[in-house]
Amino acid sequence: MDDSRNIILQAKNARIISILAEKFDGSLDKAMDVFYNSATAQMIQDGVADLHCRSDRYLAEEIYREYTETPGRGRV
Repeated sequence: MDDSRNIILQAKNARIISILAEKFDGSLDKAMDVFYNSATAQMIQDGVADLHCRSDRYLAEEIYREYTETPGRGRV
């Protein structure tokens, strides 16, 4: 991955994590854990379906939905 793409993705990841933290009562640790363990984040990194072009809020909502719909986790 070239440096400029990596920098852009890192900034996008930070914005998504910030939005997720709002959903977890301000917990950046929880938001980072959920983000980095999500299939959606991996797909963003891999460039699947140009997900990186979607809005930060949309991607945060998708990751949150993925988290809450995972069996055994339930609603937060």
